[in-house]
Amino acid sequence: MRGLCLILLLAAVDANAATHYLDLVNTAPNSITAFSVAPAGSNHFRPLLFGDQPLQGGGNSATVALRDDDGCLRDLRTEFRNGRVLIQKNFDVCKYRSYHTGQYLRGNAQTVVAKTP
Repeated sequence: MRGLCLILLLAAVDANAATHYLDLVNTAPNSITAFSVAPAGSNHFRPLLFGDQPLQGGGNSATVALRDDDGCLRDLRTEFRNGRVLIQKNFDVCKYRSYHTGQYLRGNAQTVVAKTP
Protein backbone atom coordinates (compact mmCIF):
# COMPACT_ATOMS: atom_id res chain seq x y z
CA MET A 1 0.00 0.00 0.00
CA ARG A 2 2.79 2.42 0.91
CA GLY A 3 4.52 1.75 -2.44
CA LEU A 4 1.29 2.49 -4.32
CA CYS A 5 0.92 5.85 -2.55
CA LEU A 6 4.50 6.77 -3.47
CA ILE A 7 3.88 5.86 -7.13
CA LEU A 8 0.71 7.98 -7.20
CA LEU A 9 2.56 10.89 -5.58
CA LEU A 10 5.40 10.69 -8.12
CA ALA A 11 2.90 10.53 -10.98
CA ALA A 12 1.21 13.68 -9.66
CA VAL A 13 4.59 15.47 -9.41
CA ASP A 14 5.46 14.49 -13.00
CA ALA A 15 2.07 15.69 -14.25
CA ASN A 16 2.56 19.05 -12.52
CA ALA A 17 6.10 19.43 -13.91
CA ALA A 18 4.67 19.63 -17.44
CA THR A 19 3.09 23.06 -16.84
CA HIS A 20 4.19 26.40 -15.38
CA TYR A 21 1.53 28.85 -14.22
CA LEU A 22 2.17 32.55 -14.60
CA ASP A 23 0.08 35.29 -13.01
CA LEU A 24 -0.25 38.07 -15.57
CA VAL A 25 -0.80 41.24 -13.52
CA ASN A 26 -1.75 44.31 -15.53
CA THR A 27 -0.31 47.18 -13.52
CA ALA A 28 -0.16 49.33 -16.67
CA PRO A 29 -2.83 52.02 -17.22
CA ASN A 30 -4.19 50.44 -20.46
CA SER A 31 -6.05 47.17 -20.95
CA ILE A 32 -4.22 44.13 -22.33
CA THR A 33 -5.86 42.80 -25.49
CA ALA A 34 -3.42 39.95 -26.28
CA PHE A 35 -0.62 38.05 -24.57
CA SER A 36 1.81 35.71 -26.36
CA VAL A 37 4.79 33.61 -25.30
CA ALA A 38 7.79 32.25 -27.26
CA PRO A 39 10.87 30.24 -26.35
CA ALA A 40 13.58 32.83 -25.63
CA GLY A 41 15.14 34.23 -28.80
CA SER A 42 12.93 32.24 -31.18
CA ASN A 43 10.35 34.88 -32.16
CA HIS A 44 7.80 32.01 -32.43
CA PHE A 45 5.09 33.58 -30.31
CA ARG A 46 2.01 31.56 -29.37
CA PRO A 47 -1.05 33.43 -28.11
CA LEU A 48 -2.32 32.55 -24.64
CA LEU A 49 -5.91 33.05 -23.63
CA PHE A 50 -6.58 34.92 -20.40
CA GLY A 51 -10.33 35.42 -20.80
CA ASP A 52 -12.88 36.61 -23.30
CA GLN A 53 -12.39 40.32 -22.51
CA PRO A 54 -9.34 42.59 -22.33
CA LEU A 55 -7.49 42.48 -19.01
CA GLN A 56 -8.14 45.87 -17.45
CA GLY A 57 -5.24 48.02 -16.22
CA GLY A 58 -4.67 49.07 -12.65
CA GLY A 59 -3.89 45.67 -11.14
CA ASN A 60 -6.33 43.18 -12.65
CA SER A 61 -4.81 39.76 -13.18
CA ALA A 62 -5.25 36.40 -14.87
CA THR A 63 -3.34 33.14 -14.61
CA VAL A 64 -2.02 31.54 -17.79
CA ALA A 65 -0.60 28.04 -18.25
CA LEU A 66 2.74 27.57 -20.03
CA ARG A 67 3.98 24.25 -21.37
CA ASP A 68 7.24 23.14 -19.80
CA ASP A 69 8.71 21.76 -23.04
CA ASP A 70 10.00 25.22 -24.03
CA GLY A 71 12.32 25.56 -21.01
CA CYS A 72 12.43 28.25 -18.36
CA LEU A 73 13.42 31.31 -20.39
CA ARG A 74 10.63 32.84 -22.47
CA ASP A 75 9.99 35.99 -24.45
CA LEU A 76 6.66 37.59 -23.52
CA ARG A 77 4.67 39.86 -25.84
CA THR A 78 1.90 41.99 -24.37
CA GLU A 79 -0.42 44.00 -26.62
CA PHE A 80 -2.38 46.91 -25.17
CA ARG A 81 -5.64 48.49 -26.24
CA ASN A 82 -3.85 51.75 -27.22
CA GLY A 83 -1.73 49.85 -29.80
CA ARG A 84 1.43 49.66 -27.72
CA VAL A 85 3.35 46.36 -27.71
CA LEU A 86 5.64 45.37 -24.84
CA ILE A 87 8.22 42.63 -25.41
CA GLN A 88 10.05 41.22 -22.39
CA LYS A 89 12.98 39.01 -23.38
CA ASN A 90 14.40 36.11 -21.35
CA PHE A 91 11.75 36.08 -18.63
CA ASP A 92 12.40 33.10 -16.31
CA VAL A 93 9.06 31.33 -15.72
CA CYS A 94 10.75 28.79 -13.43
CA LYS A 95 12.01 31.51 -11.09
CA TYR A 96 9.14 34.03 -11.23
CA ARG A 97 5.47 33.18 -10.67
CA SER A 98 4.08 36.57 -11.72
CA TYR A 99 4.64 39.15 -14.44
CA HIS A 100 3.70 42.80 -13.70
CA THR A 101 3.38 44.80 -16.92
CA GLY A 102 3.71 48.30 -15.43
CA GLN A 103 7.15 47.56 -13.99
CA TYR A 104 8.50 46.69 -17.46
CA LEU A 105 6.86 49.67 -19.18
CA ARG A 106 8.80 51.97 -16.83
CA GLY A 107 12.17 51.01 -18.30
CA ASN A 108 13.69 47.60 -17.76
CA ALA A 109 16.86 47.20 -19.86
CA GLN A 110 15.59 43.95 -21.42
CA THR A 111 12.34 45.51 -22.57
CA VAL A 112 11.50 46.75 -26.04
CA VAL A 113 8.45 48.98 -26.38
CA ALA A 114 6.96 49.72 -29.78
CA LYS A 115 3.76 51.05 -31.30
CA THR A 116 1.95 48.80 -33.73
CA PRO A 117 1.38 50.34 -37.17
